Amino acid sequence: MIHPTAIIDATATLASDVEVAPYAIIGKHVTIGKGTSIGAHAVIGDWTEIGENNQIYHLASVGPASQDLKYHGEECWTRIGDNNLIREFSTIHRGTVTGIGETVIGNGNLFMAYSHVAHDCVIGSNVVMANSATLAGHVTIEDNVILGGLVAVHQFTTIGAHVMVGGGTLVSLDIPPYMITTQHKRDAKLRGLNLVGLKRRGFSDETLRHLKNAYKTLFMSDLALPEAIARVRTEITGCPEVDYLLAFIERSKRGICRG
Repeated sequence: MIHPTAIIDATATLASDVEVAPYAIIGKHVTIGKGTSIGAHAVIGDWTEIGENNQIYHLASVGPASQDLKYHGEECWTRIGDNNLIREFSTIHRGTVTGIGETVIGNGNLFMAYSHVAHDCVIGSNVVMANSATLAGHVTIEDNVILGGLVAVHQFTTIGAHVMVGGGTLVSLDIPPYMITTQHKRDAKLRGLNLVGLKRRGFSDETLRHLKNAYKTLFMSDLALPEAIARVRTEITGCPEVDYLLAFIERSKRGICRG
């Protein structure tokens, strides 16, 4: 059902069962998949693709122009997958030509009230951003990440899969996968593995043991990081999760958050 007070641009394409509540605005070149609902007074900006079975609550803003002062209205996109829940007053901005040209959201994510995703961010699937969590531009969030309330993430930062970031944390360095991070003085600090989350997601006891051993060598030993990586790679073999942890650290451009 589309409420008669909604404003929908003629170039927008909506599946037949999309629901649009009163006073919502849907811009140019928007595509919205089946089963999706758009709340009252929500705004869907130009060049936005929204998949199936998403719930966008009242007063959310999805796909507006970037706040980057270098952006001057060029064709850039917001692409959102399926089964996402975007709560009231959340903001998700489109990409820029000086970035990757799009902001990309995966599937099954929860964006709580007042959360913010800036331009050119890439977010995986099953991510939770609690109230007022904020991503600057060009941030990458991998799958199964939880960001607590009031978390602020610096531009060009990557947060690895299965990470949990405590509320109020300021993140300016990459966070390796599988970790818990909280605020310490002026920046984030590792607090160990996200063991509860990993167990809930079915990680085996053997995998957890390997990750614990890797953590001790990487972050609790006196070895320089390259030496610690080399030792872990020698001592722990045949564990894809440890291999991924090491690869993440090695490809980090900003440097990684440590204990």
